[in-house]
Amino acid sequence: MSGLHQVAGGFNFGLGRYRHKSTSDQGGGQRLLHLFRSIPLVVFLSAPALAADLPPPLNEDDFIAFDKKQAALGQLLFYDRILSGNRNIACATCHHPSLGTGDGLSLGIGEGGEGLGRHRTALVAENRIKKRIPRNAPGLWNLGAKELHTLFHDGRLSISDDYENGFNSPAEEWLPEGLETLLGAQAIFPLVAQFEMAGNPKENEIAGAVHDRIDASWPILAKRVRVIPEYGKLFVEAFDHIEEPAQVTISEIANALAAFQAIEWTSFDSPFDQFLSGDDNALSAEQKRGLDLFYGKANCASCHSGQLLSDQKFHALGLPPFGPGRTRRFDPMVRDVGRMGESDRLEDAYRFRTPMLRNVELTAPYGHNGAYPTLEGIVRHHLDSHAMLESWQPDMANLPEAPWLEPIDFVVFNDKREMARHARFRDIEPISLTDREIADLVAFLKALTGTRSVSEPPFGIPESVPSGLPVDRP
Repeated sequence: MSGLHQVAGGFNFGLGRYRHKSTSDQGGGQRLLHLFRSIPLVVFLSAPALAADLPPPLNEDDFIAFDKKQAALGQLLFYDRILSGNRNIACATCHHPSLGTGDGLSLGIGEGGEGLGRHRTALVAENRIKKRIPRNAPGLWNLGAKELHTLFHDGRLSISDDYENGFNSPAEEWLPEGLETLLGAQAIFPLVAQFEMAGNPKENEIAGAVHDRIDASWPILAKRVRVIPEYGKLFVEAFDHIEEPAQVTISEIANALAAFQAIEWTSFDSPFDQFLSGDDNALSAEQKRGLDLFYGKANCASCHSGQLLSDQKFHALGLPPFGPGRTRRFDPMVRDVGRMGESDRLEDAYRFRTPMLRNVELTAPYGHNGAYPTLEGIVRHHLDSHAMLESWQPDMANLPEAPWLEPIDFVVFNDKREMARHARFRDIEPISLTDREIADLVAFLKALTGTRSVSEPPFGIPESVPSGLPVDRP
């Protein structure tokens, strides 16, 4: 039968059986209707049901156009430790391309650590870390998409005019002027986070300024960068409104970082993207079965929807809690209440933002706290969160050794009252899949891995940076 592919006892109509939400090709629809009318009813009865439409393919028009000179400058800044309080960690340390733009850890070690990825260790000197980073380092793929309106696991940064500066952010009305995009606004917050890049109070002038007020540190960082002659020259060349280095502020630094990240890690050339663009042979039979499950029986697309495979909303999955948690101000206990920490609404308790899925194969471990080391594990948790939580073991968490922190690592996991509160919030219902169906679903998720966008990024890792500080390499 022309144009049909037999799959798992039913039939797959190639792109014909999936309808893009934005299609307006009425002629194509008429031809498809004619094809369906010519197919025996038994075919429809044996074809797997599809619960959601496929999205239209991503293309360059779906992404913000960033300046390449600014991106080249941003590349150097991204790998330069000059932006950290103690000059000992760069953005790339926790978001390294060799680790899928993450760090390979469940909960990482930011400022006060040494090494990269699984080899990163916590220093034991006087200024040793006082806390693990409370949440998993997310991947940086496709953060330049125009559709994006919310960032961070708890959504504490979003496009909004609540403070008359274009964004709802932790800086509120003290957010600097001149931030051009959501990604640019995001870039400035790790720089002033104590356990990520700023350091402990009294260790350096950056941490001390943050302790006074969040916006007090950014001018100090900007001056630290712009007085380096090579950086000063590059800012003048990259930004039309900058005539001399003394004009550089944290906003130019952030906009350059955003330009680099957006251009470097835009990815829509995976087998799935090729399939969406019309190549029916881009997916294997196993991946096609997984696609059917993703958009049908497994119900993944109810949250991982649209072109970015995320509804950008917040859901409670009941992931095993551990680590210090990102606690609310004055919270008397170690825990992470997710979106509620930003909104202060009880109905948002333990809910976290739906991640985008391009290149998800590269960004293990999974979950807002990196609870699962494998794709299969996080998939099985989505299918039966209660059973997976019951069987989860603390040794599944990849936590760098830090003996002085270990007594608190699983306090929340062993707190029966907090776990009971945690259990009252679930936004997913159990779904029964066979082992083969789960394998098919994982195969489809691996079909979301980019090809050239992953192996040949536009910029790569620089040989050196203007500050002369070491560059993190795998």
